[in-house]
Amino acid sequence: MSALRDKVIFITGATRGIGREIALRCARDGASVVVAGKTAEPHSKLPGTIHSVAAEVEQAGGRAIAIRLDVRDEEAIRVAVEQAAQHYGGIDVLVNNASAISLTPTLDTPAKKLDLMWQVNMRATFLASQACIPFLRKSANPHILTLSPPLNLDAKWFAPHLAYSISKYGMSLCALGMAREFASDGSGSKGIGVNCLWPRAPIATAAVEFNFPDTVLRASRKPAIVADAAYFILTRDSRACSGNFFVDEDVLREAGVVDFEPYAVAPGTPLFNDLFLE
Repeated sequence: MSALRDKVIFITGATRGIGREIALRCARDGASVVVAGKTAEPHSKLPGTIHSVAAEVEQAGGRAIAIRLDVRDEEAIRVAVEQAAQHYGGIDVLVNNASAISLTPTLDTPAKKLDLMWQVNMRATFLASQACIPFLRKSANPHILTLSPPLNLDAKWFAPHLAYSISKYGMSLCALGMAREFASDGSGSKGIGVNCLWPRAPIATAAVEFNFPDTVLRASRKPAIVADAAYFILTRDSRACSGNFFVDEDVLREAGVVDFEPYAVAPGTPLFNDLFLE
């Protein structure tokens, strides 16, 4: 039996890129996916809407509900989570995928950009987790998976893009603290697995396309590698898998994957390391 069949997976930022790919990977297992995202109408420059991804999820073998969600809105998060839980009868997994990026140095980062990254990255991760935890406690194998990097306080990861780094590490700190806080909290739950996942190489998403030169895009991998790694994490026993800072390639190697060329944007091209990884 498929490990995620009928499991309810709530994914933020699910309209494109990594979020969409995780939704489709879970769908192939027969999961019930909550496609949460800001894009409800077609965008002039970016592909995908919550409705188009929901349709893809159903075509892939899953069930889907599309919910328009601006993760900067605390009340909207609460309503979306309650709507999803009511629709499906609960929530088993939260994937904190929504993220904002501006790789700008301190003097070139206006307050508007600073606020956007803080709100979409750390704050939304905290609030979405907070809203989902009461439902996750009732799940037999609850997980929170956050797309953020391993913690590394070397100043070289802060100096070039301080605001972005703080916001992404804020997401990771949420996972670090919540993994301990909800491992065994006396609620009667079996413990919530709270982990982070980060790619070894850049992933060919709109964010990479808009923020990096074409040479980086060619030296990147497809979002499917992160989705496959996420699947192997979310199908583990949450009681024995929490507080980890996973890297996609390492997860897949442990699962027995040896050929990574199918994930490459340009097979044979040497890969770049992603940000925050040595």
